[in-house]
Amino acid sequence: MVGTNHRLADRSQQRPLRIAMVLPPWLSVPPSGYGGVEHLVAGLVDALVDRGHQVTVFGAGPQHGTAAYFVSTVPELQYERLGETLPEVAHVARVTGLISADDFDVVHDHTTIGPIIAGRRAVPTVATVHGNPVGEYGEVLSFTDQGVALVAISHAQRRLNPQLPWAGTVHNAMDLAGIPRKTAPGRGPVLWLARFSPDKGPDVAIRACRAAGLTLMLVGKCNEPIERRYYDEVIRPLLDEDVTVVFNADREAVLQILVDARCLIMPIQWEEPFGMVMLEAMATGTPVVAFNRGAVPELLRPGLTGLVCEADEELPAALHEASTLDPAACVAHVEENFSTQRMARGYEQIYRRAAVNV
Repeated sequence: MVGTNHRLADRSQQRPLRIAMVLPPWLSVPPSGYGGVEHLVAGLVDALVDRGHQVTVFGAGPQHGTAAYFVSTVPELQYERLGETLPEVAHVARVTGLISADDFDVVHDHTTIGPIIAGRRAVPTVATVHGNPVGEYGEVLSFTDQGVALVAISHAQRRLNPQLPWAGTVHNAMDLAGIPRKTAPGRGPVLWLARFSPDKGPDVAIRACRAAGLTLMLVGKCNEPIERRYYDEVIRPLLDEDVTVVFNADREAVLQILVDARCLIMPIQWEEPFGMVMLEAMATGTPVVAFNRGAVPELLRPGLTGLVCEADEELPAALHEASTLDPAACVAHVEENFSTQRMARGYEQIYRRAAVNV
C-alpha cells in the first residue's frame, strides 16, 4: 500500500494520475446517436489516456468504445428508465463502493447525484456541472460536499449561480478524428438539430426558414413522452412541404446531414450552458446562426463561424448570410479552441489541485 505522504509527493512531481471517470447509467460511451455528455466524455477519456494517465470508466451496459478500462455496474444500459431516480442512485452507490484510495487519485463525476454523496468517498471528486445550476438543480448543488471541486462548462453557466464552490471552467470539446468536412459552402437545407423541446425553438426555426424562403430539416431526439407530446401538439401543425423531419438519427447520419446543410440554426429559448451541436456543426465546416443566449457568444465568432442574432426578425437575413462564410474558418476555430487535448489539459490542472488538497 502506498502511504498518503508518498502519494502527495508523487503528485507534486506530476506523475500520471489514476482517474475514475463516472458516467450516468443511461447510454454507452460513446453513444450511437444522441448523448452529448457521453460523446464529450469519450473524447476526454481518450485524450487523458494519450497524455499518459490511467483512466477507468464506470458506466452501465456491456461495452464501450474508449481507450480506458471499463467497469460496468449493471449489465444493461438504463436508458428505458431515464427520468427515474433510483437507477442513477444505485449506480453511483455501486461505484462509490468500488473506489479506494489505493487504486485512484481522483474521481471525475458526471452524474447528477454524485456530488451529493462524494464526501463518502476516500478519493477526492471533481464534478462537471452539465446542466444549468439554477432552480432545483441549483439547490442540489448548493449541498455539495465542500471537498468536491465543481467545474463549469462555460462562463455563462457559471454566472447563473456564482455562489457555488466553483473550482474552474473548462469548455467542452470534441474529437475531430474521422469527422467529415465540407470543402465549399453547403447548398442543402437549413438544419435544426436538437431534442424536441420548446427550449430549443424548432417552431422558431420553421418560421424563420419560411420567411427566408429556405427549406428546413428538423433532426431531433423524440423518445420521451414529453418530447413526443410537444412534437404532436406544437410542431406537427406547422409542417409543410418545406420542412423535412428526421427522428433519432444515428451519429453517421447526423454528421453527413451537417456536411450537406447550408447552416445550423439554433434559436434557443433558454440559457444554454454550452451547446455541443455548435461544435459539431463548425467541425464539419457548417456555420451556425444562433440567438445571443447562454454560451453562444463563447463558442461562435460572429462573421467568421456564424452569426449571433438578438431577435426572431433577424434570423431570415442571417440564414442567407451564413451561407457565404468560409467552411475552413469554422473547422480551424474548433481545432484551435475546442480540441479534446485542450480540454484534457484543463481538467488535468483541476485534478491535480483536487488531489493535492486531500
